[in-house]
Amino acid sequence: MNYVWDFGILAKYSHLFWLGLGWTMVYTIGTIFLGSVIGLVVGILRLRRYAVIDWLLVAYIETFRCTPLLVQIIWFYYAFPVVIGVNIPAHVAAMTVLSLYGGAFYAEIVRGSIESVPRGQWDAARALGLRPWRLLRLVILPQALKPMLAPYVNQSVTQLKNTSLVSVIAVPDLVYNATLINADTYRPLEVYTVVALIYFAILFPSTLAARRLERGMTYDKA
Repeated sequence: MNYVWDFGILAKYSHLFWLGLGWTMVYTIGTIFLGSVIGLVVGILRLRRYAVIDWLLVAYIETFRCTPLLVQIIWFYYAFPVVIGVNIPAHVAAMTVLSLYGGAFYAEIVRGSIESVPRGQWDAARALGLRPWRLLRLVILPQALKPMLAPYVNQSVTQLKNTSLVSVIAVPDLVYNATLINADTYRPLEVYTVVALIYFAILFPSTLAARRLERGMTYDKA
């Protein structure tokens, strides 16, 4: 197959790549922030072990962890409005689903990291007369932060990659804009090679940081 590569044809579409990248970063940063808030709240609430509340929280976590994100996005955008009788804008659907999806994973990271703190630390803090919230804020969460960092970074890297799925509901992220460029140029190899390189340039430093955090944790445990 004698295919002639021509990246020069994409130069006039650079604004679309930049626009798509901008929206990708907006959705990434926004959903990491919202997902982190959701995960922190849900993870802490799961520590209380109230039967009904815990059952609802587990149902939320497992629903989002055990169904494909692509299906969640499509269902929330197309089916959920039929259920509630209200149209949901594409950007709202994308931000909501990505935040809830990320929150389900962040919640387990938070819960597992907090529960990894030795029970003696809890008992010592209670012996000092600290109330539950101050106990968590001043004693437990600072110690849980170290084992939390590496999986948190890994999940955040995954969150950025997951934003590519919102293109199916016409959210103008990097992948969606790439489809527009491809439709105009008929050069899918060049277009998606550029997209892949952009994602790699953003994500590779993040994965290196996550590995360093994991190695640092391993050395500390040793």
